[in-house]
Amino acid sequence: MAGQPLSRPTFLSRRLLPGITVAGALVVALMALSLGLHLYHIGSIGDANAYYTATVRSMLQSWRNFFFAAAEPGGSVTVDKPPLGFWMEAAFAAVLGVSGFSTSLPNILAGVFAVPVLYAIVRKHAGEGAGLVAALVMTLTPVFIATNRNNTIDGMLVFCLLLAVWAFVKATESGRRRWLLLGAFLVGLGFNIKMLQAYLPLPALYALYFFGSREGWGRKLAHLALATVLLLAVSFSWAVAVDLTPPDQRPYIGSSGDNTAMSLIFGYNGLLRVFNRGMGSGARAGPSPVAPGNPPVPPTGPSPGAPPFPQGAPPPGALPQVGRGTTPFGHETGNPGLFRFFTAPLSKQMSWLLPFALVGLALSPFGRRVRLPLEWGMHRALVLWGGWLVIGLLFFSAVSGIFHAYYTIMLAPALGAVVGMGAAWFWDRMQERPWAGGILVAAAAGTLAYQAFAFRQYGESPGVLALAASLLLVGGLLLVPARTRRVAVALILAAMLVAPAYWTGMTVATGADQNLPSAYPGARPFRPGPGGRPGAGAPPGAGGANADLVAYLQANTQDVEYLVAVPSAQTGAPLVLATGRPVLYMGGFSGQDRVVTAEDLQEMVAEGRLRYVLDGGMGSRQDIAAWRQASCTVVPEFSPAGGAGPGGWTDQGAVLYRCGE
Repeated sequence: MAGQPLSRPTFLSRRLLPGITVAGALVVALMALSLGLHLYHIGSIGDANAYYTATVRSMLQSWRNFFFAAAEPGGSVTVDKPPLGFWMEAAFAAVLGVSGFSTSLPNILAGVFAVPVLYAIVRKHAGEGAGLVAALVMTLTPVFIATNRNNTIDGMLVFCLLLAVWAFVKATESGRRRWLLLGAFLVGLGFNIKMLQAYLPLPALYALYFFGSREGWGRKLAHLALATVLLLAVSFSWAVAVDLTPPDQRPYIGSSGDNTAMSLIFGYNGLLRVFNRGMGSGARAGPSPVAPGNPPVPPTGPSPGAPPFPQGAPPPGALPQVGRGTTPFGHETGNPGLFRFFTAPLSKQMSWLLPFALVGLALSPFGRRVRLPLEWGMHRALVLWGGWLVIGLLFFSAVSGIFHAYYTIMLAPALGAVVGMGAAWFWDRMQERPWAGGILVAAAAGTLAYQAFAFRQYGESPGVLALAASLLLVGGLLLVPARTRRVAVALILAAMLVAPAYWTGMTVATGADQNLPSAYPGARPFRPGPGGRPGAGAPPGAGGANADLVAYLQANTQDVEYLVAVPSAQTGAPLVLATGRPVLYMGGFSGQDRVVTAEDLQEMVAEGRLRYVLDGGMGSRQDIAAWRQASCTVVPEFSPAGGAGPGGWTDQGAVLYRCGE
């Protein structure tokens, strides 16, 4: 094991009160800092991601909706994710009421309690000081705070995976199978939060146990095989239960393309996240819902009452047009490549300390001879956290499919741990080889130079980095006397934390991007070329529901089941939040699912379950358009020629139809 990096037993291990050490008190202080960052200006999130908030409201309508994670109260279609994270959000909303805050609160708490968990794990391998540095770096990573302040469920996934890491570490140290099985079980739970994304750190977890446990090689292989069986059983339990349920007894599986949970796992939430398969605007996984010979389905229009789209931007929910050299959501993540994490638009999320982390990662193996099974704590930490970080960096640098910036929260714990390990390595080496301090200063200076480059990418004044440079200069001078090296190392680390701390503070202060979580965009937001236009991929409900439309529908549908049928959740989610009524998402999330056919709509109208259809804009499907033309009449005040309310009807071609009478 490493010694006590950045600390001695007389300092961080010193007891302040019975049962409370200096390190423990600092962990509590870090949790308080984390809570403050998560809650400051929290009202700016509004409804958070309206699609998910509407899903939670729908799930509270019935146990059927709850189990299947129905996206709207009528249970016509599911959300495009597994249910476990939304079950947690629904539990909080059941007590606190449905809102952006209540549905985000589980993620906020996950972010706060991730601090002591990460500290405890890193402390085992690299000492108390390294654990504190890891927890602090994670807390000050902009995307970590931004994502947890939202209901996108990635924060709960990261916390679940940290608990799995703790179990794998226990299994490695003790050799007891039950801890390994617990770790596999927890990763399986993570799969039921965000599907295959939960498997990202799995190779590092398996490698830690295989190379670090003292058991025999054959026994370890047998244990890992058993753990894998449990992992797969837990992971696919909900999906198998859903697919074994007759389709007429459950909602349509949103975004699956063929109404199966397995296609959702391996299609839209699998291969389509990795590969750019010539996707056009609004493309989804699975077969096209358009009948043979019909033209492709264009993306849906904006929600009723929403402001006009930004010039040159596609409508909310539409994937950007993709051509050679471009990727979906390029305005968030740029194009695949070796420098994706170091350049705009992705660099602001979690890359501020990445240069130092990579230097530490390269140096950490040196210090003791590698022996199998791994005995030195730093070597075990290198396999675990270095493996997690490197796998994540390589994967996200290469993917050309659907990739949102907030996915990079997956790397925040590993980044923090590797920075803490690097600091511990430098401290240990300086005790015997003072020249290691020179490498530390050089690594920190290179990191500050990168941070200055990143500031310029976003048009942000680098003035705040003058403080960082001053701290580095003083820290470098204090490295010379042995008695001041502890203070010197602390100042050098503080210098590198100035930039991420500033960016995290600006992220919470400005409330940047309420719907798709992201770090502060900077004074000059990134402007990509074709294929990654600003505004692409805006989530549903950005403009809220049109008040006149809601009042009209409420007054004229009290005797029918559905408030209205709409092309997609882009238009429907704000209506669900405004009324709590069933809203039929005819095309699922973005209009590409074949949730209902024209015959289904005709039957629902005949049975008195549906009276109004909001359609005919950019998302009209041909079979439904033909039925609507023959069976429905336009409601004049909610048509382009009408003008409901003082602002007029602004839904860019969408029209309200009354059907069956």
